[in-house]
Amino acid sequence: MLSSLGNALKKGFDKIAGAIFIDRKTIESVVKELQRALIQADVNVYLVKELGDRIKKAAENEKIKGIEKKEHLIKVLHDEILALIGGEKKELNIKKAEQNKIMLLGLYGAGKTTTTAKLASYYSKRGFKTAVLGLDVHRPAASDQLEQLGNQTKTKTFVNKYEKNPIKIYEQYKKELGDYDLIIIDTAGRHSLDKELIREITELEKKIKPNYVLLTIQADIGQAAKQQASDFQKACNINGIIITRMDSTAKAGGALTACSETKAPVYFIGTGEKINDFETFNPKSFISRLLGLGDLEGLLEKVESAVDQKSQKKLKEKLEQGEFNLRDLQQQLKQMKGIGSLSKIAEMIPGLGKAKIPENLLGTQEDKMKKWEHAIDSMTEQEINDPEIIEKQTSRLNRIAKGSGTTTSDIRQLIKQYKLLKEMTQGTAGLSDIDPSQGLSQKQMQKLAKKFGKKMRM
Repeated sequence: MLSSLGNALKKGFDKIAGAIFIDRKTIESVVKELQRALIQADVNVYLVKELGDRIKKAAENEKIKGIEKKEHLIKVLHDEILALIGGEKKELNIKKAEQNKIMLLGLYGAGKTTTTAKLASYYSKRGFKTAVLGLDVHRPAASDQLEQLGNQTKTKTFVNKYEKNPIKIYEQYKKELGDYDLIIIDTAGRHSLDKELIREITELEKKIKPNYVLLTIQADIGQAAKQQASDFQKACNINGIIITRMDSTAKAGGALTACSETKAPVYFIGTGEKINDFETFNPKSFISRLLGLGDLEGLLEKVESAVDQKSQKKLKEKLEQGEFNLRDLQQQLKQMKGIGSLSKIAEMIPGLGKAKIPENLLGTQEDKMKKWEHAIDSMTEQEINDPEIIEKQTSRLNRIAKGSGTTTSDIRQLIKQYKLLKEMTQGTAGLSDIDPSQGLSQKQMQKLAKKFGKKMRM
């Protein structure tokens, strides 16, 4: 994501930190490289020039007592980029004590219907009783798509495939919607913001009275996002933006900065096709990831979105009773996949973003986990509950490998990993009397590390 901009920022910071003297030549070099990267990220040329001029002026003129010029310049660089993409993090004020309604707007192709489902899933995982209402009566497949996504996310979905008046659909379900904390409303799109669309949205807003009206914009429209956001803001009183397709476009910088110019805050970004590829937009964390410094807050948020808390509670109980089996391991593998690819997870962990991990390594680990899932699906219940019997009988090993398209070596690795995890849970069973506020002592940590550190291999 915006790798050229990230590399330019890293080089700029490193160049400043490594310089013996911060002279005009050093500043010019850093600014020029940063400007080139911003233009490649599709940021407006005039904004890029203004930013460069501000950095030069601040670097040459400003002096802060007790702070070295290097430190000051790095802070100026960071703060200018932060301001360019929106400044501080903005959050929706959604309360459980009252009903909340979020209405999504957007043109065709922005990913509005998928974003509706993602937003519903995001809040459902955070304890809100959430429902989705489909009011796109013009696109033939909209209702079907919303229903499919609702089934996938286990979200109650209200649609009427035969009614062509969105206000009548709202009236039809108004009473049932009263049972929910949060209603996410998908509306119709158009190829452009025409008078008909403005009229329909305005009427819906007056009738529904949403707490928030959010505009969905795809990142690959780049600088055109400014005009689109501005037009919607004037016509429909939007109070926030969701940017989709942030995972695979060089124009994302253009979309982010353009939205920032309209003063309409970006609340969420979509970072992939999966339901859990969705996160709150935090400018500081975004810059941190660009610099390879990770984003633990974002990672914890993704985990919270992907992990089923009920299944985790059941697993905890099974572990305490010593009943962990291969089906439980398979469930954990599936939830890991829900968080995202290992490469995405790696860039959010402080330190790993900068680490030179071989390109094929993370892909190899993902392939291995997929093979393990397939192998477990090819086992009998007896084998799932007692995997050790597979090692003792070569015929079982060969049958599972053949049935799952894996090798006997893959299955032996799976069983080895399972045995290690089970041993770890048993090994930590004696630590249940530890005071949670104190945690493990250094001696206890060293004991566990010595016992399992050498064994843990994926």
